[in-house]
Amino acid sequence: MGDSAATAKTVTVSILDKEYRVACAEDERAELQASARLLHERMSRIRASGSVIGLERIAVMAALNIAHELIQAKAELSRVPLEQEMLDRLKEKVQSALGKTDPAED
Repeated sequence: MGDSAATAKTVTVSILDKEYRVACAEDERAELQASARLLHERMSRIRASGSVIGLERIAVMAALNIAHELIQAKAELSRVPLEQEMLDRLKEKVQSALGKTDPAED
């Protein structure tokens, strides 16, 4: 990360009533704060459900849930070009088939 490390500043984020100081480039500060809010919200929900006890386990469950969503989102994004390619081929086949028909025969 070359130059961004030189311009890093310490940002304090709060997750489940604990504060964490994180070095962060100024231009990534908003994303870091948004990430911390997301993690706080997920961990709060897990803790409120009462099904997971202990801060470490709550953090691991939240991380697993977020990682799962990331993998699903990446898979969805990778399917988009494939689906577009399939649609393009189908369109070509339809146009080719329409081009082979003689409108005078109708």
